[in-house]
Amino acid sequence: MGPLRSVVLAGGGTGGHIYPLLAFADCLRRHDPGVRITCLGTPRGLENELIPPQGYDLRQIPAYQLPRSINMNLIRTPGRMWTAARAAGKVIDEVRADVVVGFGGYVSVPAYLAAWRRELPIVIHEVNVPPGVANRLGMKFTKHVAVGFPHQPTQAEALRDARVVGVPLRRGIAGLDRAAMRDAARARFGLRPDLPVLFVAGGSQGARSINLAVAGAAKELARNGVQVLHVMGARNEPVPVPTDLPVPYVTLPYLSEMELGYAAADLMVGRGGAMTCAEVAAIGLPTIYVPYPHSNQEQKRNALPVVEAGGGLLVDDSELTPAWVEQTVIPLIRDPHRLAAMGAAAAAYGRRDGDVALLNFVYEAVAR
Repeated sequence: MGPLRSVVLAGGGTGGHIYPLLAFADCLRRHDPGVRITCLGTPRGLENELIPPQGYDLRQIPAYQLPRSINMNLIRTPGRMWTAARAAGKVIDEVRADVVVGFGGYVSVPAYLAAWRRELPIVIHEVNVPPGVANRLGMKFTKHVAVGFPHQPTQAEALRDARVVGVPLRRGIAGLDRAAMRDAARARFGLRPDLPVLFVAGGSQGARSINLAVAGAAKELARNGVQVLHVMGARNEPVPVPTDLPVPYVTLPYLSEMELGYAAADLMVGRGGAMTCAEVAAIGLPTIYVPYPHSNQEQKRNALPVVEAGGGLLVDDSELTPAWVEQTVIPLIRDPHRLAAMGAAAAAYGRRDGDVALLNFVYEAVAR
C-alpha cells in the first residue's frame, strides 16, 4: 500500500475522543512526514484547546447533539445534519482526503455522512461498550470498525466483527519506562525516592468522591510512610488536606504530563475511563478503579477485564471511604511483591502498539 496523501480525522467533545485522535495523528506523521492531516472539530468542543497546540490543522464545522436512539429517520430528517455534512464535505474535497478516520463525538457524524456520499473509505475507532451514538450511526456506512479492547466484540452485537487494535497512546506514555523515570519524576514533584507513592487522579473532570476519600485518609497514609501525589481535577473544589504531615502529600489541580505521575507512582487510584484503563494497563501500573457511578456502567465494563486479569482492584464509588483507603490501600502499597504481580498482569493485558495497529488497519481499508 502506497503512502496516504491526505487523511481527515474526526473526533471531539471529550478527551476520550481527542487523545486517541492525537496519538494516531502523531503515528501517521512519524510513518509518513509528508501526509496531510486535517482534524474536524466543533466550535465549542475541548478539541479547540487540545489539537492546535499539537500543530495540527483543526477545521470547525457545526455539530448537533444526536438523539440517543438511532433509526434511519434520524438520517432522513434533520436539515441541520446535512448542513453540517456539507461543511465537512467541503473540507474533505479541499484537502482531497483519501480516508476519513472517526473517533466518536458529535462531529464525527457529518464527517461519516460526507465521506459516505463521496464513497470514500471510512474507518471507525471505538473504545466503549455500548458504542457511542455517533459511531453507532457511522457503522451504518462502513464495515471498517476497530476497537480498543478485547472484551468489546463479545459484549456488543454492533462490534461483533470489529478488529481489536488497542487504543492509540501518546509516545510519552506508550514508551514509558516507569522504573527508569521514577526518581526524576518524584524529584519533579518534591517526593522522596525511598517511600511508596500513591497517585490519585479522577480523570480530566476529577472526582470529588475519590478526592474526599483519599484526603480523609491522609493522616493514616502518612503515618504508614505512604506519600501521595493527588491531582484534584481542575473542575473540582479543592479538598483540604492536613498540612502537618510527616511525609509529602502533594496536590495539583491538573497534570498535563500524566506520564510523570505514572512514573512516580507505585499504585494509582482513578476512574475507569477508557483512556485511563488503556494507559495504566499498557505501562503495567497497578490501579484501584473507582468507576464513575452516574453512567451506563461503561467505566465498570472498561475496568473489569484488567481487574479480572489480576492488574488491579475495583471498588464502587459508594464504598470508597477514608476507612476503605486505610484498610485496603495501605497494606497493598506496602507489599512490593503483590504490586509487582499486579503490574505484570496489567502489562500482559494492556498493549502499547494501538497507534500502529490502527494505522495498518487504515491502510487495509484504503487498499480494499
